[in-house]
Amino acid sequence: MTLPRFDDIRPKIEQHIREVKDFPKKGINFRDIMPLFTNPQLVNELCVVIADHVRHTVGHVDSVAGLEARGFLFGPQVAIQLGVPFVPIRKKGKLPGATIEAAYIKEYGEDRVEIQQGSIKTGDTVFLIDDLLATGGTLRAASDLVVKAGGKVGEAFVIIELAPLNGRAKLPDIKLTSLISYDSA
Repeated sequence: MTLPRFDDIRPKIEQHIREVKDFPKKGINFRDIMPLFTNPQLVNELCVVIADHVRHTVGHVDSVAGLEARGFLFGPQVAIQLGVPFVPIRKKGKLPGATIEAAYIKEYGEDRVEIQQGSIKTGDTVFLIDDLLATGGTLRAASDLVVKAGGKVGEAFVIIELAPLNGRAKLPDIKLTSLISYDSA
């Protein structure tokens, strides 16, 4: 069986992304991936394609880490396809037990993300996944968490990249793949 490639699935995914003008505030054109979930077969196909991409470009990974909240929609499914654990990356204070944290700068201050201690082991290769790359702060913090835990990022993957916001500039040391890149934010 030949698995679909990104070029094959990209137009199908794009048809399910809705642009919402002036959300969450005036001047922002929000890219909404939620309509994609009205088509479970397409979501499954996307996760199979992402897992196939990981196998062929990254090779072996020890875990898939997804960023709260929409990385949780794809990450566990990709992890299942790869037969590896899923590691949730959550906002500070949302995970029980001992955690490792990293800070990042938001538009109006600082925020923090965490993983549970022991969820990534020394030397682990981790595949990071999220729905969107905008300014790059959250993905940078997630990468820093992986390294702080003793792992390394094999690749970071996003469904949507808002190219004008130049989030890639914060991630020069990370292999980054985006399925869809928009030239306007």
